[in-house]
Formats: sequence, structure tokens, C-alpha cells
Amino acid sequence: MIFTHDTEHALAVVVDLINTGPAASGAEDLAGLPGLRAFVDRNDFSDIGDLDGADLARALDLRERFHAVFRAEDVPAAVRQINAIVGEVRTTPHLTDHDGYSWHVHYFAPGAPLGEHLAADCGMALAHVVAADELDRLRTCEAPDCSRVLVDLSRNRCRRYCDSRTCGNRMHVAAYRARRREMAH
Repeated sequence: MIFTHDTEHALAVVVDLINTGPAASGAEDLAGLPGLRAFVDRNDFSDIGDLDGADLARALDLRERFHAVFRAEDVPAAVRQINAIVGEVRTTPHLTDHDGYSWHVHYFAPGAPLGEHLAADCGMALAHVVAADELDRLRTCEAPDCSRVLVDLSRNRCRRYCDSRTCGNRMHVAAYRARRREMAH
């Protein structure tokens, strides 16, 4: 494990949030409150009650800003983005052990709205990536027809595709067929 469980979970949330958008998937998965509720439920957020239009607007804004971190040209550009995101929320780090997880740190205040939860926890997870000099682990899928993002948590930094079952398998089959064609000629 490169990062703590809570940091890896927050990074997975960032990836899922970015990949809900048309820039990554070609479709808008957060077109309304049902899509936002599905995102919240899928990612096991704790202490999130009813959602409203302000929550949706903030999630869409943060999605674009988190995506900018993945597209940052260099570390200083990523740092500017992350500092801006985290600087807009009140972070209140505290230890918690809810829902069967061992002790971990939450950076948002208990009962905080979804936007603060995302900005604080996910922003701090991205800050940990930069502080560990691991920004190159934030990537875009290398499949030519995919623009989804991923966090490469592999030991040898070899993950190239957003999903090994879809993009990875498709690219490996294409490479195999290309080799077979070359051998036949």
C-alpha cells in the first residue's frame, strides 16, 4: 500500500467523480440528483443526508477542478489547483473508525455538506500524492478511444488503462491481432 486506506479511498472517489463526466465517459452521469445520489451511495460516503441542487452544482464544479489536477502540466500547476480547492473549505482533521474501518482521518467537519466533504477529503488525498512526489500516478487511460482517469497504485507504476477488463483487454487483443497479422505476412 502506497497511501493509507482513507487516502486511497478518497483517490478512488476523485477518479469516480471525474469519470462521471462527459469529458471522461462521453455521457453525463451526474445530470441530476438521482445521479448524484448514486455516486454518493456507490462510494460509501458517511454522514451524507439529503442532497439538493447546491450539492450537485458543487460536485460538478469540483469534478472539473479535480480533473484539472490530473491534466496539470507540472507539480506547481497541480499544487495551485489543490491549494485552491482545499483553501476554500474549513478542514477539521479528526480520527474516526466508522462503518467497520479502522482508525483513519477525515478532513471535513462532521455533518458537512457533500461539497465540503469532497473538497476536504479528496483535496487532501491529492495533496498527499503531491507531497509523496507521486503526481505521475495520476493518469489518463492510454487506450486511444478512452479519456477516463485512473490512479496507478501498482508497485512498479505499470497501470496504463482505466479498466483491465475493458480498455486493457481490448488493447491487448488488438496488439495480439496486429502481431498475428505481421507474422502472416
